[in-house]
Amino acid sequence: MKKVTPIQGLLPKAKKGGRHRTTNLREVVNAIFYLIRGGISWQMLPKDFPPCKTVYDYFRKWRLHGVWKAIHDRLRTQVRLQAGRKAQPTAGIIDSQSVKTTSVGGTARGFDAGKKIDGRKRHILVDTLGLLLVVVVHAGSIQDRDGARLVLQQLAHQFTRLVLVWADGGYAGQLVNWVNQLRTYRRVRLEIVKRSDQQKGFVLLPKRWIVERTFGWLVRFRRLSKDYERLPETSETMIYLAMIRLMLGRLASD
Repeated sequence: MKKVTPIQGLLPKAKKGGRHRTTNLREVVNAIFYLIRGGISWQMLPKDFPPCKTVYDYFRKWRLHGVWKAIHDRLRTQVRLQAGRKAQPTAGIIDSQSVKTTSVGGTARGFDAGKKIDGRKRHILVDTLGLLLVVVVHAGSIQDRDGARLVLQQLAHQFTRLVLVWADGGYAGQLVNWVNQLRTYRRVRLEIVKRSDQQKGFVLLPKRWIVERTFGWLVRFRRLSKDYERLPETSETMIYLAMIRLMLGRLASD
């Protein structure tokens, strides 16, 4: 019997009626993975994949319908269970990464004065395994405390077992109290992990290294070396896709 790979059972089935689907959806997914890993444009996809317009149409349609996010979340649960963890985490780590944008244009762009980068910020919340929980891409000009609200406000109704978030000193201040008021039950505590003034040079901070490692995973995908996308929503989807590819590798090696 042919072994079914984890992603095949998660892809949308063809609608009943109408013309029979002839496109191999696994090849569509392979083409998208090829694109984000190689950092190429849609038009440069090799000819042995389905036509680039077909691949892009599936990518866009599934983005708009939330398919990629649903696949990502299902795989994250499988990876956590495989690691002996509960399906939902109780703790997470938040951080941002500033990246340059390109001449493609689009919305949500700005200058990050701290990092001296003109572009966007990827704001992510990960669990203690480094797996992605929430990602929000916004203009680089938005300060980390404000960007964090866009991420952490989702904890009001999602990941209800999560009660602790670690962050660096850039998130200190009023944000701590704001996070604590997100829920009336199982309140979330934002714990600031600060670096000692006596420490010099590079220092590995407790828990904070986990989210930095996740950013390290993401930049292995050349499409994420900069933000090439016109819409921040597309940028978020590319990040989910990179994590899907990483999690599929983990599940396949089990």
